[in-house]
Amino acid sequence: MSNKSPRFYTLISIAAALITIALKAGAYFLTGSVGLLSDAAESCVNLVAALVAFWAVSYAAKPPDEKHAYGHFKAEYFSSGVEGALILVAAITIAIAAWNRLFHPQELEQIGIGLGLSIIASIINGVVAVVLLRAGKRLRSITLKADAHHLLTDVWTSVGVVIALIAVPLTGWLILDPLIAFVVAINIVWAGVKLLRETGGGFLDTGIPKEEQKIIRNILNTYDNQNIQFHALRTRVAGARRFVSFHVLVPGEWTVKRGHALCEEIELTIINALPGTYVFTHLEPVEDPTSWNDQNLDRTVGN
Repeated sequence: MSNKSPRFYTLISIAAALITIALKAGAYFLTGSVGLLSDAAESCVNLVAALVAFWAVSYAAKPPDEKHAYGHFKAEYFSSGVEGALILVAAITIAIAAWNRLFHPQELEQIGIGLGLSIIASIINGVVAVVLLRAGKRLRSITLKADAHHLLTDVWTSVGVVIALIAVPLTGWLILDPLIAFVVAINIVWAGVKLLRETGGGFLDTGIPKEEQKIIRNILNTYDNQNIQFHALRTRVAGARRFVSFHVLVPGEWTVKRGHALCEEIELTIINALPGTYVFTHLEPVEDPTSWNDQNLDRTVGN
């Protein structure tokens, strides 16, 4: 499936969400476990998030146009932001249900069948999460990676619920069911906060990871012995795309053609090392003082 688009993987996520909702809802109605209710609620969030993800990756794939000259890649951040918000809503819903059950304990029924359904749903989520995570890393899609991490959180949530379903009949402590649900809610909140932080970073034009910046600097360093210098290196990430810009300082006697050929060579080297990168270069004469006065993002008049 290495040649599949992000949309294909979001469709897998939608299908998995529908199946797990049916399994977990059935497990809840059979057992009456508020823990399983919390698990089913999170699967509903998974479905909404998967639908939003499908829209986001579809919109992000649109080519640049007159109003969006840099493309539509940031649409993916809307998906991760919506998913983060929905996770927090699910956590609040779970906490409210657990609070009521804490003061009104209820015997659990048909635990065996409920366990079986929950485990099957967890296996489905686990497999789909691994598939989405690998695809997200390969395609550099924050939407797929966010969906994968959410599904993995759902798996751990289910593990906690299963533990509660086993522990309640063994100990006779009905309070364990709502307590586990509270733990689940806290875990979901943490996942939601992390997603929202990553989304905020994307909207604020966070730079590319340090290890990728190091790759760029290593490429530029190979030109040190040719009397070529670089400065004003800036990077940012927009969904699956990287944007890199810097100034190239060369001897003033070079022809425009020679300088242009050098910039092309450097740009292609970076693009080959980091596929999905847009590189912008600005050629300057190394001897000119004004070439060294334009490194700041905001330039004053005369600089």
